[in-house]
Amino acid sequence: MLRDFFSKKKRYASIPSQEAKQDVPEGLMQKCPNCQKIFYRKELNRNMNVCPHCDHHHRLSAYERIQHLFDEESFVEWDKHMISNNPLHFPEYEEKLEKDRQKSDLNEAVVTGKAKMNGMEAAVAVMDARFRMGSMGSVVGEKITNAIENARKENLPFIIFTASGGARMQEGVLSLMQMGKTSVALQRLHADGGLFISVMTHPTTGGVSASFASLGDYNFAEPGALIGFAGRRIIEQTIREKLPEDFQTAEFLLEHGQLDKVIHRHEMKKTLTTVLDLHNVGGDQS
Repeated sequence: MLRDFFSKKKRYASIPSQEAKQDVPEGLMQKCPNCQKIFYRKELNRNMNVCPHCDHHHRLSAYERIQHLFDEESFVEWDKHMISNNPLHFPEYEEKLEKDRQKSDLNEAVVTGKAKMNGMEAAVAVMDARFRMGSMGSVVGEKITNAIENARKENLPFIIFTASGGARMQEGVLSLMQMGKTSVALQRLHADGGLFISVMTHPTTGGVSASFASLGDYNFAEPGALIGFAGRRIIEQTIREKLPEDFQTAEFLLEHGQLDKVIHRHEMKKTLTTVLDLHNVGGDQS
């Protein structure tokens, strides 16, 4: 009996059939690019797309962010059906736009509207990197400008969550013009005593970081967000120096006075509510 207990027996691994493999839903698991741990996607979603192991902030879609931060059923969207055309007749631009519409279920790289946060109403713009890497073309600039103007007219604070690769090359100088247009709209809001809160998420680069993203009365960011204008390699080649490892991160910018605070996603709603309440804007519209 003891001999049977300690005897070596061959162990066989069962290989799942092709049918069994197909029963496993696609996208059930996700691997964190920071800690390499694997976990259920539902677990990540419940944690606001923050890695439960290393606290890495994964990207949120525009509607996911709105759902997490604002009061239920309070969001009213503006300019939803506004879409880009191809003013410079850039090759295959229309096809790429249509592909991104289908992939992201968005018409453009920003969602705008107004919503309540713990009863306080605000105008909101949320950029989404899934659509043309959140790049800023004519429609993105127009939607953000309209949101700022609506905030000014309705006496609402304006909150933007940026996520962008910069100006959209397929629209050339028309996309660069949006930097000036949005900045002028913000100046008008400021002149009327309006409040502007900018929250930079990963990544916020190029013309977006060089214009409206950096003009907030409060400039916040999520942990680890890449924030900057030109790319790291270009800067190193230009100045012929090696840059610090944490260069262009939210934490680096905070240390050098370019941000007011780096806010964990779990603390974002509480912090923004405190700021709105401090300025007594938006009011309790319930």
